[in-house]
Amino acid sequence: MLIIPAIDLKDGQCVRLRQGLMDDTTVFSDDPCEMAAKWVNEGARRLHLVDLNGAFEGKPINAESVNQITKTFPDLPVQIGGGIRDLNIANTYIEAGISYLIIGTMAVTRPQFVSELCREFPGKIIVGLDANNGLVATDGWAKQTDIHVVDLSKKFEQDGVSSIVYTDIARDGMMQGVNVQATAGLARQTSIPIIASGGITNLDDIAGLLHHAKEGIMGAITGRAIYEGSLDFRAAQTMSDVYDH
Repeated sequence: MLIIPAIDLKDGQCVRLRQGLMDDTTVFSDDPCEMAAKWVNEGARRLHLVDLNGAFEGKPINAESVNQITKTFPDLPVQIGGGIRDLNIANTYIEAGISYLIIGTMAVTRPQFVSELCREFPGKIIVGLDANNGLVATDGWAKQTDIHVVDLSKKFEQDGVSSIVYTDIARDGMMQGVNVQATAGLARQTSIPIIASGGITNLDDIAGLLHHAKEGIMGAITGRAIYEGSLDFRAAQTMSDVYDH
């Protein structure tokens, strides 16, 4: 199971939000590339980037930081979400060295866009599903739908989506522990590998996810916990590697 550090980009800085609120921001670094280097040195095998400005404005805003990271670490798989709303933006990211594109709101409002992207960039498309009590939320979590996350996940099975980033938004950035049961439940009910996100706080959360890894949980994204020190990133990745073997 991959332990994937999150680098959330806002105004060229590395930040974390609480429950998706742009005005509830903690700045962790003015140099996202330096932060990426820190996690790579600690054994990260993939990075998770989010262009927060892009997510709210519908187009990439932090491209400079993104390009710097992909140029500095050309062999490192990097996934990015936030503001990918058309094929041109997707193509620009792929040409810049991004390995995986994460489609969130558009996957809910225009699922055919995911099908198009999967045809254009096979194996490189991830769907990001944010849910509250099992129901999908969109637009930076501002809008709650009546679509169940499992039903939506099944729709993408035929498209060739490489994985689903599943975020329990009630827990994201709140350091309350990951929702292992909901994550494992989704993994069992879809053939698409799941990357857990939201609420991961300590090694107990990693252990809980590892217990269900064989059911289809391929990774876990961690943000605030590794920045504030409640989760030792290197220890988490080592624990995961030991379990995998």
